[in-house]
Amino acid sequence: YVFDIHDGDRFFCGGDVGWITGHTYVVYAPLMLGVTTVVFEGTPAYPDFSRYWDVCERHKVTQFYVAPTALRLLKRAGDHHVKHQMKDMRVLGSVGEPIAAEVWKWYHEIVGKEEAHIVDTYWQTETGSHVISPLGGVTPTKPGSASLPFFGIEPAIIDPVSGEELPGNDVEGVLAFKQPWPSMARTVYGAHKRYMETYLNVYKGYYFTGDGAAKDAKGYYWIRGRVDDVVNVSGHRLSTAEIEAALIEHHAVGEAAVVGVQDELTGQAVNAFVSIKEGNELNDALRKDLIMQVRKSIGPFAAPKAVYCVPDLPKTRSGKIMRRILRKILAGEEDQLGDTSTLSDPSVVDKIIENVHQAKGEKK
Repeated sequence: YVFDIHDGDRFFCGGDVGWITGHTYVVYAPLMLGVTTVVFEGTPAYPDFSRYWDVCERHKVTQFYVAPTALRLLKRAGDHHVKHQMKDMRVLGSVGEPIAAEVWKWYHEIVGKEEAHIVDTYWQTETGSHVISPLGGVTPTKPGSASLPFFGIEPAIIDPVSGEELPGNDVEGVLAFKQPWPSMARTVYGAHKRYMETYLNVYKGYYFTGDGAAKDAKGYYWIRGRVDDVVNVSGHRLSTAEIEAALIEHHAVGEAAVVGVQDELTGQAVNAFVSIKEGNELNDALRKDLIMQVRKSIGPFAAPKAVYCVPDLPKTRSGKIMRRILRKILAGEEDQLGDTSTLSDPSVVDKIIENVHQAKGEKK
């Protein structure tokens, strides 16, 4: 339903097969539905940034599915790499984290030529299947929104302070589900108590996703990211994903990551890491520009106190940004980064540490 699958389709998922999206959408799902699956090994940036689009055109791919991290990388590389027509493409999917509206628009306009349908799918390893997602070609979509619940799914927005469900539309809180569904996880192997404490006992009678979300006036859901990826500035609880989306809207920014650091005055302060597109330079003028961008988009309380330029962001092999590493670096705890075995490129961390030290030295 989500990908509008038909006989003769050719499905290409760019996810690592060690990740739930990879082994589900590279192996099981396409083959169970009797359609061709495209198996890809390598990186979207080698031998050049048109690698994905070359594969899509050559194999007449009809559905493409990838994480926003890869899309941000390809958007930053420039539109000239998307020179392929990909006339067979019908549905373009996004998975793994919230997709910024600016990236969504690029995906739709440049990659999809304003013809392919975008499906921003929300699910987790623990949900076992899509729980909030548009249906390709059926659901009217909004850039950056996961849209509406899948069949049989009953989401709830919970007030994290009172623990009560917030009824109706135009509400924001944490995302939970009211009723079970066939594919949901029932335990964690060898750790059932941990499973109960993490998912079912946080808000009694609900499955807790661990994500923040909003439900707009039309009933559409907007995923804000993990609740531990929230910065509390002077009592304002700010979604890091929302601030990152505001930064990415700037023409010079390829990718952005935001974390909170302790601040004597405001409790926490927003610190931003940005990778700049080729041909641009992070100088004082651009820093002020980016801060102003966030002020205008969200409000003065969300403005970054510091902006650091980095060559890349620390990401797992499945493309998720490891913000805890950035928090540790800013706290001066480079020797206590914890488990970094899932980093796709460990050398990035040393470069970030060097850039942060250099920037802090300049301020002194």
